Amino acid sequence: MTEPISDDWLSPPGDTIEDLLEERGWTKGELAERLGRTPKYVSELVGGAAPISAETAAKLSRVLGSSPKFWLEREAHYRAALERKKELTPSAEASSWLRDLPLKWLQAEGLVPSSAQGGQLIQACLRYFGVADVSAWKRVYGKPMTAFRSSSTFKKCPGAVAAWLRRAELSATDIRGGTWNANGFKAALVQLRPLTTEEEPTVFVEKLTEACAKFGVAVVFVPAPPGCPVSGATRWLTPEKAMLALSLRHKSNDHLWFTFFHECGHLLRHGKKLEFIEGMDGLDRALEEEANSFARDLLIPPSLAPELPSLRRSASVVEFAARAGVHPGIVVGRLQHDHHIGYQTLNGLKQRYVWAKSG
Repeated sequence: MTEPISDDWLSPPGDTIEDLLEERGWTKGELAERLGRTPKYVSELVGGAAPISAETAAKLSRVLGSSPKFWLEREAHYRAALERKKELTPSAEASSWLRDLPLKWLQAEGLVPSSAQGGQLIQACLRYFGVADVSAWKRVYGKPMTAFRSSSTFKKCPGAVAAWLRRAELSATDIRGGTWNANGFKAALVQLRPLTTEEEPTVFVEKLTEACAKFGVAVVFVPAPPGCPVSGATRWLTPEKAMLALSLRHKSNDHLWFTFFHECGHLLRHGKKLEFIEGMDGLDRALEEEANSFARDLLIPPSLAPELPSLRRSASVVEFAARAGVHPGIVVGRLQHDHHIGYQTLNGLKQRYVWAKSG
């Protein structure tokens, strides 16, 4: 009774008690007398129904031997083994939840073990999300507490969206910087606007993230899994720190920068406790339009906007972009959105991006 107890030993302390009773030739009734407890209690104790308390551990030590610590550890290991067995036996609710997650993506990205199956896979996914069980996941990730831009023409998988948001959340948590400063952040955006002309992502991403972190905004770039047609998201991690996540979904600079400034509009105009409820047509249209207007006017000042309908050729777009201080691709995106040109026109002026392959 002095050997270490295996973590996988699913045996109630009653097994040890019965072995000792057999060695001594005692009955359960005799043990009850020596312990000063009822035969019913001893029967429950041996069967594992009654847990070993500190008082009982002390009595077992005096009657059967070993130390109170041994009996308490024997009890603790048994209860832990029962819990592990329970965890590794998936419930119908947990199995259904698992089917809604982008498992191949989570495993390919190394976020959950590729070898995990069944209950082990469910536990790995719960650890990834940082929740105790599926009910907790629904409370934390199933409610509409994140404002995100996404196309209403694509079917959204809540599990895929939640997996993307969690990865963004984890990445944003690692970013250190100052505390939220609305005036400072708004002023910084004007200084960041010229970064739209920088075509090398390794340059503008570093400058963008560093500048925003100073004012309490953690900007992260996270590729989205299948079933998650999201371009960007904002969420307050703490009252003094916000997350701004970008998925680079459309892989062009006009979409990237519009999404960035759109999300900045949410942070600056819509407070820290917003809950966007997604309906058949997407998010709250009034609030989305406010964020759209913020991004639109910051990228191309209203004073220059009247010139847009006259822009039809590459040369005129490039010249206008130079005066506006933005990349020509931004101007093309605005022209297409406002239906001044077709969506297939002048796309050669846009900057395209691809995600770097890991490893």
